[in-house]
Amino acid sequence: MELFKKTTHIDFLGKRKIAYVFSLVLILISLGSLATRGLNLGIDFTGGTLVELGYAEDVELAGVRQALADNGYDGAVVLHFGTSRDVLIRIAPRADASSADLSTEVFRILQKVAGGEVEIRRVEFVGPQVGDELTEAGGLALLYALLGILIYVGFRFQLRMAAGAIAALVHDVLITVGVFSVAQVGFDLSVLAAVLAVIGYSLNDTIVVFDRIRENFRKVRKGGTLEVMNTSLNQTLARTLMTSATTLLVLTALFLVGGEVIHSFAFALIIGVLIGTYSSIYVASPVAHILGISRADFVMVKKEGAELSDLP
Repeated sequence: MELFKKTTHIDFLGKRKIAYVFSLVLILISLGSLATRGLNLGIDFTGGTLVELGYAEDVELAGVRQALADNGYDGAVVLHFGTSRDVLIRIAPRADASSADLSTEVFRILQKVAGGEVEIRRVEFVGPQVGDELTEAGGLALLYALLGILIYVGFRFQLRMAAGAIAALVHDVLITVGVFSVAQVGFDLSVLAAVLAVIGYSLNDTIVVFDRIRENFRKVRKGGTLEVMNTSLNQTLARTLMTSATTLLVLTALFLVGGEVIHSFAFALIIGVLIGTYSSIYVASPVAHILGISRADFVMVKKEGAELSDLP
């Protein structure tokens, strides 16, 4: 614990140009992948058929996936639902078959493999119109969140800092979504929720740094803008690392042993926490500096005659 009691003296902003290049490369890769490969959208967005099955005994998901793949359903998502005897299957829509036909065919395949010891419990169909509505609603949710953050940070701190915070959040969202595009990991509503959570996490980290920068601009009379910002980043570094490390421990546990239902959710949060920790240091503050933030924006101006009003 002695390590975290000492204030470091790392020249973070001295390396800001390297960070600019690194962030730019990641953003270009993300945008390029999104433009060429897109996202591997789940049936929450594309529409499709959801089938819930109940087995008489515990069933291995690998066997279910293999049986479906052997019969032309290699893109099906197979998950345990509640217990190891309950299986949830998500199938993308097909032009040559209706939802009822798909569910009947899947049930027939798995019933044959299981020797009849399986029952169908639920069949749901998500139409493409619902998927389009969810896509639009998700995009609007991100837009409204960023707009609200811009107003909040601008009111609490300063508009240049608000722009820095928004730049960091857009940076985090683009790279997190870009990783899903590059890796072609399934993107569903749980991942969208994780992306919104990343915005909140990253903003909280950025606000802590900005609060210390404002405090130091008012308290420290010597040193330029970069020096004050560097001092603030070093003073909040221990808190940033401890928060990120403990959060990542939980997320890693969820990713490894939490099951496939929350696998993508945990993966999105792990990427978001890592990139959000980086952006609170190397994106938010440097952007505010580029926009011309200075001590003059935070110095408390005394009202004329205030000294006289304090006299008895």
